[in-house]
Amino acid sequence: MLEATPLGDGWTLRHDSEPIPATVPGCVHTDLMAAGVIPDPFLGLGETEVAWVARRDWTYEREIGGSPGQEQTDLVFDGLDTVAEISLDGRLLGTVRNMHRSYRFDVTGLSGRLSVRFVSAYAEAEAVRGRVGERPAAYAEPYQYLRKMACSFGWDWGPTLVTAGIWRPVRLERWSTARIARVRPLVTVEEGTGVVELAVDVERTRVEAPLAVEATVAGVRTRAEIEGAGGVVRLRVPDARLWWPRGYGEHPLYDVELKLLHGEDALDVWRRRVGFRTVELDRRPDAHGTGFTLVVNGERLFARGVNWIPDDVFPSRITRERYRERLEQAAGAGVDLVRIWGGGIYESEDFYDACDELGLLVWQDFPFACAAYPEEQPLRGEVEAEARENVVRLMPHPSLVLWNGNNENLWGFRDWEWEPRLAGDSWGEGYYLGVLPRLVAELDPTRPYTAGSPWSGSWEHHPNDPAHGTHHSWEVWNREDYADYRLSVPRFVAEFGWQAPPAYTTLRRALPGEELAPDSPGMLHHQKADDGNGKLERGLERHFAVPDGDFDRWHYLMQLNQARAVAAGIEHWRSHWPVCAGTIVWQLNDCWPVTSWAAIDGDGREKPLYHELRRLYADRLLTFQERDGRLVLAAVNQGREEWRGTLTLRRMSVEGEMLGRTEVELTAGARTVARVDVPRELTPLGPKEFLVADAGAVADSGADADSGTDADSAVVADSGTGADSGADAEGLRALHFPVPDREVPYPAPRFEVALAPGGITVTARTLVRDLLLQADRLDPGARADRGRVTLLPGEQVTIGVRGWKTPDAETARSALYCVETAR
Repeated sequence: MLEATPLGDGWTLRHDSEPIPATVPGCVHTDLMAAGVIPDPFLGLGETEVAWVARRDWTYEREIGGSPGQEQTDLVFDGLDTVAEISLDGRLLGTVRNMHRSYRFDVTGLSGRLSVRFVSAYAEAEAVRGRVGERPAAYAEPYQYLRKMACSFGWDWGPTLVTAGIWRPVRLERWSTARIARVRPLVTVEEGTGVVELAVDVERTRVEAPLAVEATVAGVRTRAEIEGAGGVVRLRVPDARLWWPRGYGEHPLYDVELKLLHGEDALDVWRRRVGFRTVELDRRPDAHGTGFTLVVNGERLFARGVNWIPDDVFPSRITRERYRERLEQAAGAGVDLVRIWGGGIYESEDFYDACDELGLLVWQDFPFACAAYPEEQPLRGEVEAEARENVVRLMPHPSLVLWNGNNENLWGFRDWEWEPRLAGDSWGEGYYLGVLPRLVAELDPTRPYTAGSPWSGSWEHHPNDPAHGTHHSWEVWNREDYADYRLSVPRFVAEFGWQAPPAYTTLRRALPGEELAPDSPGMLHHQKADDGNGKLERGLERHFAVPDGDFDRWHYLMQLNQARAVAAGIEHWRSHWPVCAGTIVWQLNDCWPVTSWAAIDGDGREKPLYHELRRLYADRLLTFQERDGRLVLAAVNQGREEWRGTLTLRRMSVEGEMLGRTEVELTAGARTVARVDVPRELTPLGPKEFLVADAGAVADSGADADSGTDADSAVVADSGTGADSGADAEGLRALHFPVPDREVPYPAPRFEVALAPGGITVTARTLVRDLLLQADRLDPGARADRGRVTLLPGEQVTIGVRGWKTPDAETARSALYCVETAR
C-alpha cells in the first residue's frame, strides 16, 4: 500500500545567510513575521516597510532520509509559490513556475539536504515580459506574466504583498508495483438513477503486473481489470437522493472509494464524496435579449450570490475552520452561490467540502483577471497543465456548477483601449474561447462553461451588454447615484457593489494609536481604490450632508450607505425575475483590514451590509418599485410554497400621524413575483411623508408620536431610501421615502433602551430611522444578530448580542446610531 509521510516539520528559511525556523505550509512573509524580522504588514503602514521581501530570492531547506521497503519514492508538493528550483543532496530535481499546480519528483534512493530556492516573482515576471512583449492591464504590477495569485500584487481592496513559499503541503510517497495517478469522476443522473463513472490513470513500476480496481458507492460495488495505463469503472445508484442548493432541498453526499489492486493486495486507494444533481445554463435568446439562468435538477434559480476573494493575502494561513466559518456566514446571509473570482486561486478542498455540505453553489473562475495575458510559451503550456489538473481535482464536488474563463478581460479588450495597444499581439482570447472550453468539454462535460464575466455570449454584442449574458455594474459606484441601479434590468448581475469602512474595532486594531479620520494616514493607506474616499463622499452627499470632523458619524453613515446602495440594486433586480436571474454582490470577504466593498471585514466582523444581505436574500421580500410611472409593491417569493396573505399599506407623516390606510390581498406563487399597484391616494407627497407596507401582524402604532403609548409592537423590518423589508416570524415590511434623507425633516429621535435576555430592547417614541447597534463598540468580541432597523413610534425591537461580557443599558445606548442623530 502507498505510504505517505508529511514533510511539514524541520524546515528553515535562509535570511541574509542565517537560517530561521520556517513553517510549511507557509510563506516567506509569515516566517519573517514569526521570527521578528519584519512587522505585521496589516498594521498601520507596515505594508510599505516589507516591500523589499518580494524583491529577494529565498531558500527553504530540510533533511530527508532514505526510502527503504518500497520500489519508488516520490517527493510531492501540493503547491509552490511560484518560481522555484528544487534540489536534493546537490542534485537538481527540477524547476517550477506555477502556483496553481502540484509537482511530483522521483527521489528513489536519494536522501540528504532538500533545498527549494524561490526566485523573486518580480524578476520572473519581468523576464517573461522581456520575452513576450508588453501587455496592458488594469494595474501597473506585472501579474499577467506568471501563473500566480494576481491579487498578491495588490488590488483596489488588497495590499501589495508578493509572496513566495511552500504554500500547500509537501510529503514523501513510497509505493511499489503501481499507484493511482489520477481519477476523473463523472457524476450524473439518468432517469432517477445516480451514475458514477471513474476514469482511472495508473503509474507503474512493473508493466507486466496484473491490476484491477474495485469501486464502491452507496453500497454498490463493482470491479474492473486495468489494462496498460488506465481504465474506466461505472456504478449505478438506483433512487439516488438529489443534491440541492440551499433553500431548495437537502444536500446529501455519498462516499466513493476506489482501490487499486494487485491480486487481492491493495496498492493505493482514492476516496472522495460526491453528490447527484444535474446542472444546466439556459442561455437561450428571448424577447429581452440573451438569458443566463442556472438550472439545477430542472429547477430554474434566481442566484443569490457573493463574490469571493482569497480570505487572506497569505492563503497558507487559512484553516479548514476559517473556511467553514466564513462560508457559514455566507449561508447565514441567505447566499446560495459563491463566485470564486479570477484574481485569486483555485481554493483548497476545505473550501469546496464546506460548500458541498452547506448547499452553496460554486461558480469557479479560471485565474485570469483584469489584464491581457500572453498566449506564448512559457505561459501557454502552464495554463493548459494547471487547467487540466484543477478541473479534474474539483470535479467530485456537487457544489461546483460553472466554469468561467476569466474576469473582465473580454470587456477590457473592447473598452479599456487594449485593442489598439496590443496591435495584434495575443491577449488571452485563445485561452477563453479555445483552450479552456476545449478542456472543460473533454474532461468535465457535466458542467457548463462560459468564456468570461462579463460576457454577452459572442462578439455580436458588447461584452458587458446588460441585455445579453452576464453584466458587471460599476458605473454606478464610480460615477452615479445608487438609485441608478433601477435604470436597467441586466440578465444576470455578476458584479456590483458599494464601499464602506470596516468595523470600528477592526480599524482600532489595524491602526493602533492613530486618531481616526477619513483622511488620516492609516485610513488613506487602508483605502486602495482609486479616488475611493472621493467616491464614498460623493455617493453619500446625494443623501446626507457629509460629516465634518465627526468620525463616528462618518463611519456610521458610510456603512449605512453601503447597505442602502446594495439594497437598491438587489430589490430592483429581484423584482424583475425571471428576466434578471441573479445577483452576485462584490464582495463577501476581505483579505486584510481595509475600506472595501466587503460585507465581512478583514477581521471577520459583519458590516451592516452583511445583515442587509440576510434581508435581501431571504426567500420572501417586499419592495416598492416604480413601473410605468406608478408606484407598485412587489412581493418576491423565492420559496417553494405559495405566499398568500394580507398586505397593509399606511401613508404616514414623519411626526407619526397616519394619513391613510388600506389592506389588499396578496397571492404570489412559488418562485414568482407578484405586484400590487399602490393607490394614488396613498402615494406620499413631499418630504414629510412616507409609505409603509406590512405583510403579517401590524400594530397601529404612531397615531400620536407624543402620546407615550406603549404599543410595543415587534418590528421585523429594516428601512431605507426606496424600499426595504425584513424577514422574521411576525412578517415583512417595506418603506418608501419619496425624497433623500437630507430633505426629510426628521423629528429628534426619542427611544428607550433596556437589557433583555441575550441582548437589548429598544422602544421608539418617535420615528427612528435606520437604527444600528455597532456591537463591537460594546466589546471587541461582541456581535449583533441584526443590522439596521426602522421603528415607528411605539414599536419595539430586540437586538440579540453575543460575546458581550458586561451588559449595561447605558453602554448599549452609546453604541446605537440612527439617521436622525447622524444628520
